[in-house]
Amino acid sequence: MLTSYTLAEGRIAVRDGLLPPEELARAVWIDLLNPTPEEERAVQSALRLEVPTREEMEEIESSSRLYREEEVLFLTANFLYGADGPELGSTPITFVLAPQALVTVRYQTPRAFTVFALRCQKTPSLVASPDGVMLHLFEQIVDRLADILERVGADMDRTSSAAFRSARANVRADKRGADLREALLTLGQVGEVTTRASETLLGLSRILTFVGAEKATAVRKENQSLIKTLVRDVRSLVDHAGVLNGKANFLLDAVLGIINVEQTNIIKTFTVASVALMPPTLIASIYGMNFQFMPELAQPWGYPFALGLMVVSALLPIAYFKRKGWL
Repeated sequence: MLTSYTLAEGRIAVRDGLLPPEELARAVWIDLLNPTPEEERAVQSALRLEVPTREEMEEIESSSRLYREEEVLFLTANFLYGADGPELGSTPITFVLAPQALVTVRYQTPRAFTVFALRCQKTPSLVASPDGVMLHLFEQIVDRLADILERVGADMDRTSSAAFRSARANVRADKRGADLREALLTLGQVGEVTTRASETLLGLSRILTFVGAEKATAVRKENQSLIKTLVRDVRSLVDHAGVLNGKANFLLDAVLGIINVEQTNIIKTFTVASVALMPPTLIASIYGMNFQFMPELAQPWGYPFALGLMVVSALLPIAYFKRKGWL
């Protein structure tokens, strides 16, 4: 899908689909989502540049992700998407910054792109220049990541509080188990989101460093202050994501420790029951033997004596365990 954004007379024109080369050449921002070969050829013909293939975008070497060809910058990084749904993941997105236009090549739709596209239609000044589009888009991505990290942190605090409160309170075992299970799932989700958010922030940091080194020729003077602001925001989010990740690991260890304590208590209960039932079992086994001469069997008090002996032999271990503080 090809979407072009053209600014004319202070108004923005958004067009979907293939356009004649002369119209594409006037676009300030060309967004390629799952581009077809025809769309790639149309953009390459209109702007006289090469659009990276998906295989090239997935290269992990820094030299393959950040490079310059004449006056065109090619910038690729992995970006978080699907944080609000079940399909959480990271996808490589390439920003091709040419003097006349910005081309974005992507195969997923992070929410920041959708929000920024709507903002552009309300505020045409955002697409006044290709470098301005790119930097404002980065700004939207950073704002989105900040919202995600804030929400994840709140979810983690709420879930961990519920788990610890349930562990301290005298609640049913199934309710406590459900709370601990929910805490584990939430902490796993937190770890996944913070890891992918950190990956996105790392990619943005590398792009901004590269663009900052090339800003004299790639970024207009009025937009250069945005680079410093973005670098500062990205660094603060990297630190915040690191704190969240460390807190998630600590809480994960704590929850697993609580689960281990619960399992230990259950095993201890079965162990005490087994030890308490061993003497009565031994006594019942002795009186269950089929020897001819067992005097107690012929006595009227033999049956209650055996029952009483079994009860006493079961109570003595329990009393010993309580005295030791094991129960």
